[in-house]
Amino acid sequence: MYSRYHKRFKEIVKVFTNYGFSFIVDLKLKKKNPSAENLRKAFEDLGPTFVKIGQILSTRSDLIPKEYIDELRKLQDNVSPISFEEIDEVFRDEFNKSIDDSFLKFNKTPLASASISQVHSATLMDGREVIVKVQRPHVKEKMEVDIHIIKKILKFAKNRFASSPIDPYDAIDEIWEASKEELDFDIEISNIKTFSKLNKNVAFIYTPYVVEELSSSKVLTLESINGIKIDNISSLKEADYDLEDIAKKLAIGFLKQVFKDGFFHGDPHPGNILIKDTKICFIDFGIMGNLSDSLREALNDAIVALALQDINKLINVFLSIGIRKGYVDKNSLYEDMKYIFDSYLSSSISNIKISLVLEDIFNLVKKHNVQLPKDLTLVMKSLVLLESTISLLAPNLKILDIAIPYVKNNSNILSKLSVNELSLKGYSFIKESLKIPNKLVDISDAILSGRTKIQMDHKNLEKPINSLNKMVNRMVFGLVVSSMIVGSCLILNSNAGPQMYGISIVGVVGFGLSAIFGIWLLISILKSGLM
Repeated sequence: MYSRYHKRFKEIVKVFTNYGFSFIVDLKLKKKNPSAENLRKAFEDLGPTFVKIGQILSTRSDLIPKEYIDELRKLQDNVSPISFEEIDEVFRDEFNKSIDDSFLKFNKTPLASASISQVHSATLMDGREVIVKVQRPHVKEKMEVDIHIIKKILKFAKNRFASSPIDPYDAIDEIWEASKEELDFDIEISNIKTFSKLNKNVAFIYTPYVVEELSSSKVLTLESINGIKIDNISSLKEADYDLEDIAKKLAIGFLKQVFKDGFFHGDPHPGNILIKDTKICFIDFGIMGNLSDSLREALNDAIVALALQDINKLINVFLSIGIRKGYVDKNSLYEDMKYIFDSYLSSSISNIKISLVLEDIFNLVKKHNVQLPKDLTLVMKSLVLLESTISLLAPNLKILDIAIPYVKNNSNILSKLSVNELSLKGYSFIKESLKIPNKLVDISDAILSGRTKIQMDHKNLEKPINSLNKMVNRMVFGLVVSSMIVGSCLILNSNAGPQMYGISIVGVVGFGLSAIFGIWLLISILKSGLM
């Protein structure tokens, strides 16, 4: 065990060093940060665990910069396949019977080989066509070793992350928790059932069924959907599909998942969406988003605020759901948000990409020390993927065209309040309203009697006040020097006091000191950069 760990540790360090990441293991090296492309290549060379970590990181714009997000999205989950014998061994451990005894036919050549599992086509004993996803042997144990090594490397480089707003240990723990969910197919089975139940009345959405007797935490057997990939435009046209209609249904379906269900597909890239019999078929439910009622309401309000160009409302929405990581200057945040509104919303709504707007807003909020929930980051990532697909199907259709009327039509607040809630809110409104006349009288009386006070809270005034103090001190100092020069002139002119060679010593000394002080003042002004 130790020798395997040591060998893997050396391998990881070697790959990182080859790609210019030697600063991770040697803090004495003063090299520039390596490129995002090198990080992607290093992850590819290091295999399944790092490919999966890279893919998860590519969805987390709150953890890494945009250039790294864009590069890590290129990571392909194409891993060398494992043998049929290894697949059969996993299957036997799960069901106490072989693959040959469980299926009428089983294609030993995989349809796909990913970092965590391998996918094969098969035929059940009753003739139904299915796909079988089988987890790689000991993949969880191997990933645990890699995660432990990564933490070890981070420990060596802890000084590098001292000023980082995010603890890398916490980030790795979070990534590992997400990976463990994908390693448990029981969770995916539950996701499929939930998604199917929530969308059973949506005529244009179809969810594959699960063959439960041949499914477990390491094996997943699903209905095989022989459809057309949603980005295969030529095949869709040949099948006489209305591309704009598909695009609209795709957008409406996703908006329902986010705003109504609070349970949405977290990885809607073209490979996970098929078209069959005029229905949109989602596959691969390993990554799903789950939004609380408060987050759904917040997103609802954010979309409406975008439509109404209400900057204050949008800022208040994000401040209400975000975690403040430091001082938030609302005036500065307002000005930056206004710049985004002016950049995007001054043109027609049809020209706006909601994913780009939200991405810029999320980055702006993060810049102003507000951390948004990770579920919202997944929404943004899903929107980016979805808009990319929609632009292929119907280039002139924008999600915002559908999102605003959808949200407005499904946000009737009265329908969400019970009779008791309406009674309580009505009572509270009437009670507070009755206080208004008395409060107006109190305010008027305070103004007329001179008891009104205005409280002003000044922030960040230390530097301007210090600069003002320096300026006043220099002016006073300059006046003193000028007075000394004038006084020295008067003394020399009257030859008062002790003399040498018929010249007043006091006057000469006064001129000398004035010259020294004047030069000193001039140098201090030049050093301050005010001239």
